[in-house]
Amino acid sequence: MVEESLIIIGFVGLVIFFYGLLGIKIIKPNERGVVERLGNFSRIIGPGLQFIIPLFEKLRKVDLREQVADVPPQGVITKDNVVVTVDAVIYYEITDPKSILYNIANFSYAVTKLAQTNLRNIIGEMELDESLTSRERINAELRKTLDDATDKWGVRVTRVEIQRIDPPNDVVDAMHKQMKSERERRAVILEAEGFKRSAILKAEGEKQSKILKAEGESESIRRIAEASREQQILLAEGEAKAIKDVFQAIHEGNPTNDLLAIKYLEALAKIADGKSNKVFLPLEATKVLGSLGAIGEMFKEIKTETRSSSSSEKEEE
Repeated sequence: MVEESLIIIGFVGLVIFFYGLLGIKIIKPNERGVVERLGNFSRIIGPGLQFIIPLFEKLRKVDLREQVADVPPQGVITKDNVVVTVDAVIYYEITDPKSILYNIANFSYAVTKLAQTNLRNIIGEMELDESLTSRERINAELRKTLDDATDKWGVRVTRVEIQRIDPPNDVVDAMHKQMKSERERRAVILEAEGFKRSAILKAEGEKQSKILKAEGESESIRRIAEASREQQILLAEGEAKAIKDVFQAIHEGNPTNDLLAIKYLEALAKIADGKSNKVFLPLEATKVLGSLGAIGEMFKEIKTETRSSSSSEKEEE
């Protein structure tokens, strides 16, 4: 009896042990656990080591990390009746584990179909050119629409990205031709602008060169004239000083100076008669230059008479 009792107790203990093991659950940090008791919602448990009642309670884990839903490519008709192929990617995260389990059966399928429908509505209100250049606007409008629709499902749509918008091949070819023509037109305009700029710069360079050359010639003529004027002034000053020295020598009566004065007056007489090269003199000198020859003759006569008188006096003695 004792052995049978021990066996029963051991068996019951093992059952309780394994039963307890079945009730121990581990929840990761990125997960939340939804506990159902006998088919009804019981509670939501957080991360860590948790315990549920085996056989009576059931645990359903929900991943709270951001997830991605791919929207397959589909044909969409634009406002100007052009069929374009559009596909997108939806990023979302679960905010309410209870709602995602009980308010929607297949969230990925539902959000994909919802995105396709709203893409048709949004792009259908745009023309082709506008739809190709308004991806940010399409992304924002689609994200807002999906976020509002999925709020009751316990999901928040974080962002939507349009992967591509592909027009038909014939439209693509026409766009390429248009772009090529536009680039060729710009190239022709830029080339013409380059030639124009080059011609303007060349003309301005020639003009500046002529101006600099004229300024150089003008400066050269001015300097030559200045040099000639300075030379004439120096010559005139020299002649004036010579005449002054002659008159001073006559006044002092020094024989040596008299001889030099006579010789200089003879040279000046020749200048006055035009028998020598031209010399530029001051105005005062030119006024008396005509009479310098006569003064010289008079000076000679005086000297001759003086010498004759001296000779007569010697003879009488």
